[in-house]
Amino acid sequence: MLLDIIENLALLMTLCWLHETLIRNVKGHILLSKICTGALFGLVCIVGMMTPLVLAQGIIIDGRTVILSLSALFGGPLVGLIAGCIAGLYRFWVGGVGAIPGLLNILMSVLMGMAFHYLHQKRSIPLNALSLLIFGCIVQGLQILNIRLLSEKIFAIFVENALWPLVFVQLLSTLLLGLILRNIHQQKNDREALHESEAYLRAITEAMPDTAIVIDQGGNYTVIKSSDKQQFPTSATRPTSKHLQDSFPQIQVELLMQFIHMTLASNEPQTIEYSMQTQIGKRIFEGRARRLDILSGDLPAVIFMARDITERVALEQEIRISAIAFECQQGMLITDAQTRIIKVNGAFSKLSGYSEAEVMGQPTRILASGKQGPQFYKNMWQTLKETGGWAGEIWNRHKDGEISPEWLTISAVHDEHGQVNNYVASFIDISERKNNEQKIQHLAFFDPLTGLPNRRLLYDRLQQALVACSRKHTYAALIFLDLDDFKNINDLHGHKVGDELLCHVSTRLANNVRELDTVARLGGDEFVILLEELKTGKKEAAIQIEHVVSKLLKALHEPYLFNHHRLTTSASMGVVLFNDEQYTPDELMQHADLSMYGAKASGKNSMCFYDPQMQAAVSMSLKLEQDIGRGLTEGEFKLFLQPQVNIQGELEGVEALTRWQHPQLGILGPDIFIEIAERSDLIELIDMEGLHNGCLILAEWAKNPRTANLSLSVNISTRTLYKTDFTQSVTQSLTTTQANPLYLKLEITESILLKDKKKAAIHMQALRELGISFSIDDFGIGYSSMSYLQQLPLDQLKIDQSFVRDLPESTSSLAIVCAILAMAQSLGLEVIAEGVENLAQHDSLIGCGCRHFQGYLFGKPVIAECFEALILDSPPELLNGPR
Repeated sequence: MLLDIIENLALLMTLCWLHETLIRNVKGHILLSKICTGALFGLVCIVGMMTPLVLAQGIIIDGRTVILSLSALFGGPLVGLIAGCIAGLYRFWVGGVGAIPGLLNILMSVLMGMAFHYLHQKRSIPLNALSLLIFGCIVQGLQILNIRLLSEKIFAIFVENALWPLVFVQLLSTLLLGLILRNIHQQKNDREALHESEAYLRAITEAMPDTAIVIDQGGNYTVIKSSDKQQFPTSATRPTSKHLQDSFPQIQVELLMQFIHMTLASNEPQTIEYSMQTQIGKRIFEGRARRLDILSGDLPAVIFMARDITERVALEQEIRISAIAFECQQGMLITDAQTRIIKVNGAFSKLSGYSEAEVMGQPTRILASGKQGPQFYKNMWQTLKETGGWAGEIWNRHKDGEISPEWLTISAVHDEHGQVNNYVASFIDISERKNNEQKIQHLAFFDPLTGLPNRRLLYDRLQQALVACSRKHTYAALIFLDLDDFKNINDLHGHKVGDELLCHVSTRLANNVRELDTVARLGGDEFVILLEELKTGKKEAAIQIEHVVSKLLKALHEPYLFNHHRLTTSASMGVVLFNDEQYTPDELMQHADLSMYGAKASGKNSMCFYDPQMQAAVSMSLKLEQDIGRGLTEGEFKLFLQPQVNIQGELEGVEALTRWQHPQLGILGPDIFIEIAERSDLIELIDMEGLHNGCLILAEWAKNPRTANLSLSVNISTRTLYKTDFTQSVTQSLTTTQANPLYLKLEITESILLKDKKKAAIHMQALRELGISFSIDDFGIGYSSMSYLQQLPLDQLKIDQSFVRDLPESTSSLAIVCAILAMAQSLGLEVIAEGVENLAQHDSLIGCGCRHFQGYLFGKPVIAECFEALILDSPPELLNGPR
């Protein structure tokens, strides 16, 4: 019986020891570790119950009480409960008459272990042999009481055969297994404490800027931690062991070895200063060493800490040099450790106004200006104490009371024991530099001519105004102002007078707005006014703006008298109203600029509020400009032909009118796209494509007798005519298409002649020699002059339809038409009237002597392909006049 109990407990103790040996090295989640520990203890109990001492059917005795009580004692409540549940479930599954006492044994063992665990945690009881024996006695006593619950017969068998062996063996097992588990847990706690200590030490070492190495008596070293200024080569993954001779010159090796031996002999920390070449150049180091309390290998060693002191040494050297060069152009003074002045140089007296005798023995605070508070001086002295030096900008007071900015440098002078003996300070007056900085700052944010804020400062204030409007729910306004005819003033009186006028305008603008408003100059004659904190209602704010703008327009329109000049100008103002951050500053500037152009278009000396339709028109213009390039590529620009007839109504030619077949907008006339195209090089492409297509039509018409003698007029813009290669391009089109130049007529406007008549005449004469004729389009509405009519190789004048439209009612239009016809007749030029829409107009023109006509009365513009078919399919008499 005794042997059975011993075998069962020995098996269980062995399993517990193996479990603790394995689990103690597992690192990870604490909760998971406890769960696994409890589960394994429960399994150990199951193994014990599988090989029990059987007293009777269903009544078994094993070592589970020992295992469960110790699991709760050392593992805590969670481990004990998990182990108890697993063991209890198995015992319940085994069943038998002893199931209830068996389950009570399990419960009592776990509860007793948890109770002793709590008392041990509260340090009420120690875990030694005596406490473990007491613990075992209590657990076994409870087990015996549970067995007593069985029948008298079974309890008698238990007492006779198993009581004393069970008590003896399980008490001994509790003691032995408890001591084993205590030692295992103690070792685990010691390892954790050691690991924590190593972590602290590693963090401290890594945080230090020093290089740390271990050097033994033989000169072998191991790098523990290296700084960024590596002087000891090291591996990136683990400490490496090398000899000093591998890293240092022989002279330094001998010096360091003497230092190591001295440190080992003195058993006190030692200091050495040395220099060497590192990866970032030559550096100066301060080394500190202390003997290690353990051997490195088989040799005594020291821990050596090296710190880079290059900058500190350089600073000390600078202080010494400064002391030697005391009498320099910089103001210098020397104080004692209590900052009482003991010496100054001549530059100090010159800059401060104090003589040496006046400041001798005085504290340096006699120079304090009061402009910088106590915290400034507190921080300065704190830095000086920590680093031994300070440099920065300071304001000092002179003897006459004037204060000035100075650049001050202070250095502490230490004795051989490291105590501060003196402070050496040098300073220079930086008033001029500060003034220059202010000038640079002013230039960065203000217009140099007028002194007004520039674009950068305006944008900053505009951004602030947007935020303020959104926060306060008030309106603000941006006014874009451009002077009318300022270019003429510049050209007539010169830029100097123009600049003076701009200064006077700036003054008037600033005098007629509030202080909180901003008047800025963007450049040239462009100004922007930012009005802030207007009314909260849009209508009220608009009325307020109108009042301000009216006052500004009136002020600017009054004469300017300066330097014997009396000048008068006006302004066009565009206004945009805003009250939130819906638009960016760039968008608001764009809206105001657009409104200003609207004001100019409506007349000078006026204002215009921003209208979203303006932006829509601009957006449409930009879209059309983009579409023109695509349209040229896709062949969307077509020639429409309108008949030109003589007085008999006979068709004698056509005018080729360019129309744009836009895929979304339909057919667009030149009034839509020509002005847009003229703002870029696209007009040249449109002109040359129209000219080339016109030549193709002429070449095709030459094959048909009914169209062979028809002339074709093509419109050419100013920009195209002035192209250097224009003549060459026209010649190339004629050559390529084989068109007859005698039937090609180029229509130009009078505006061409305002630029370079000489260049225009050269191009026109060259083309005239090829047989091409020229017609002045829209004659009478522009620069009409007998002079250029005589100078240029012209063939025809085209009376503008604005004069024809009012015939015959308008006597003035009739007089102009008659005058044009008379002038043309005297010069030998043909005249054609365009825009003839009814018989009354036709008869009036005939009465004045006109013989050539064009207009809806004779036919609307028709696409080229349809026009040709109309001619071919119609009998000749249908091409005659309206009569």
